[in-house]
Amino acid sequence: FQMDTTPESYLDLFPLDAIVYLTPDSENVLQDVDPNKVYVLGGLVDESIHKQLTLRRAREQSLQTARLPIREYMVKAHNSRNYHSETLAINQVFDILSTYYETRSWPVALKAGVSSGKGYVLPEVVEQ
Repeated sequence: FQMDTTPESYLDLFPLDAIVYLTPDSENVLQDVDPNKVYVLGGLVDESIHKQLTLRRAREQSLQTARLPIREYMVKAHNSRNYHSETLAINQVFDILSTYYETRSWPVALKAGVSSGKGYVLPEVVEQ
């Protein structure tokens, strides 16, 4: 993948209707990756999780939002900490999106990008 960096805002570079802000708090499930859309990976450089912050930011900017289909393709795994999180690092989201774009398979993409430490696994991985 080729990437360019710029100090300009994505709001100044792309039409609003082409931007999809990815946030784990969105009600909208990302069904497909559209090459005509611009996906904003809303990240925070912080150790804590700020619920709804990226969703609020997207709404303030009048942007479409979507979340990765983790709940639709994965299940909560039993773990000693009872920890389950759909909040991922930017590199994990990028890996998931690029793997999905290449394979057109959410299970393959999610397996590649969602670490077991997040508390989610594919259904066939669940031990009975």
